[in-house]
Amino acid sequence: MRPPSELPQALAPADAEQAEAALVEHYPRLVRIGYLLLPPSPGRTRRVFAAHALAQRSLQAAHRARPAAVPLPLRTGDADPAYTYVRRQVLRRVLAAGRTRRLRFRPRRAALPPVLPSAWGLRLLPRPGGAGELALERELAALTAPARAAFVLRGLEGLADGEVRRELAAAGVADPHAALTEADGVRASPALLGSPEFDPCSLQARPPDLPGRRRRARTALAAVAALLVCGALLGLPGGGWGHGGLTAPPYARNPAAEAALDPGALRRVPATYWLHSARTDFTSWPTRGDRTQDTRLLRRALAVWARPGAGVRTSATPSTPTGPPMGAPQLLYAGEVGDSAVVLFHDGLRVVRYAEPRNADPALGAALDFARVDGADEGSSGALVVARTGDGVRYLTAPWVREARVRDLLAPDRAPRPLDRSPDGVTGPLADPAAGSGCRSWEAVELAGGSSARLVTDLGELAPARLTYGTPGSPHDVTGRAGRESWARTACLLREVRSHGVRSVNSWAYARQPLPEAGGTARWLCTRAETWRGAGSRVIAQFQAPSARPAAPGAVAARGEDAPECGARTPRVLAGVLWQSPGGRWYVLAAGSEQFASLSTSGGVTGSAPGRLLAVPAAEGVRPRLDGRLKDGSRVGALH
Repeated sequence: MRPPSELPQALAPADAEQAEAALVEHYPRLVRIGYLLLPPSPGRTRRVFAAHALAQRSLQAAHRARPAAVPLPLRTGDADPAYTYVRRQVLRRVLAAGRTRRLRFRPRRAALPPVLPSAWGLRLLPRPGGAGELALERELAALTAPARAAFVLRGLEGLADGEVRRELAAAGVADPHAALTEADGVRASPALLGSPEFDPCSLQARPPDLPGRRRRARTALAAVAALLVCGALLGLPGGGWGHGGLTAPPYARNPAAEAALDPGALRRVPATYWLHSARTDFTSWPTRGDRTQDTRLLRRALAVWARPGAGVRTSATPSTPTGPPMGAPQLLYAGEVGDSAVVLFHDGLRVVRYAEPRNADPALGAALDFARVDGADEGSSGALVVARTGDGVRYLTAPWVREARVRDLLAPDRAPRPLDRSPDGVTGPLADPAAGSGCRSWEAVELAGGSSARLVTDLGELAPARLTYGTPGSPHDVTGRAGRESWARTACLLREVRSHGVRSVNSWAYARQPLPEAGGTARWLCTRAETWRGAGSRVIAQFQAPSARPAAPGAVAARGEDAPECGARTPRVLAGVLWQSPGGRWYVLAAGSEQFASLSTSGGVTGSAPGRLLAVPAAEGVRPRLDGRLKDGSRVGALH
């Protein structure tokens, strides 16, 4: 509970005459406060007029209220109560202008452009400052409105933190403590707040763009005609006005584009088509969901896909085009999942997910997600993420999936548990494996269908990544004990390839090495994440020393991006680590895949060994260079 000194005081409305006197006396300071609190985005000229308008409107509350005596100062040394009252009105109006309002057709008066003061044909700007003022302007622009108010009240008005919290609370700020904490991060000096750069009463006049004004006057009539035409087009079914402005204005109209926006032209696949289809991928998924006949929902989804407006949250996997469909796409799913209505499309290259609130309230916005899935096969088209909410991730499974199970990768000996599915193939919620700061569990989904069981995991995108185990030339599904034990110590590294457009991740145990001083046997693994786009693959080589815990993570020995190692094209790898034995001595350990005939090290530690394993005594902190000679006589370096 906050102390009583920080609670907002019930300040009575000032007498109108006293408020006017305070405004006249302190007008430059009040306008400066409004100018500093306003965001810089509208431009300096509009910001100047808005600051003057806010100061002048501060008298409206005193005029509307019944006459009342100005309250006495709360403590010795307090500011003039009439000035405090007017300043609080300025602060309240600036903060009110920045808050969102659910009643869209009735904005706050503070959010409207000022009618007075105004100037035509001139640009009025404060006098420019130096580098310090520019740095302060940038830092203030990055703050939230309550934090800007806290910094200005403390730096310009000289208020103590308790008084700042009281003023913010009286202005309607929900968390004044958070605003002060954010204001503490400003590195610029508060003394710069009194600079002429931030004085909207000391202005310089400049002309506007005179040639541009003449051009605009000549095209005014044409612009009015264009607006009338656009308004008529936007009013058509499926246009921008049809769903609260979630779609942007149309930029072109042609028969092909119009056909792609027609819900009646969507490609719908029968429920049994996949049984005799020549391809087993997303093209053979049947159309499912309880709202596949909801023409309004489908029209909104297609229109937002073609022209997403400012109220649409858009995401895409790397190198995925986010443009409109080139023709009528395939409808995979349309239904209600949790509190949202979800539509999934497939256009041959991408899977597109559209989600809106179940009640189709445009004020709450919509979401549009894109993911590349070109070249998908049966193994990589077993599921799609249909919803990601606070209670977990839900998948839409392929029609050939008979059973879905949840397996914790960090518990290889634990039996999987069943994952419920609806008749349409939508699973129950599953915890996000990357949620939280630690890595205590990593739940993946095992999809059983036909004679195989494939393991997939969510990496923050529409298409989950398939997990495999084995040599790069012939990886196989994680079904045996060796594969599960390998992934138990590797799963936590999947965070490094999250939201990277990953199609599959293969873990390859390419060597086992007896450790010096009877330290047991270590394993060397190479983990390769392949992407849907081809480029951007990531390789991680790790060293797994013996451990009593089956899920103890290994040590990362090397990383590579767009490297050919551990892939089908270059199925080899060499990596090394600096390892300390239980007796306290240090060694350089290295291991290569079966293609290596000998290994050597140089640069602080010199040594060599025949074969593909190396162990050389070393000193703490050395950074040697590894080389290897292949069986064909060529030399290659280590992964780095």
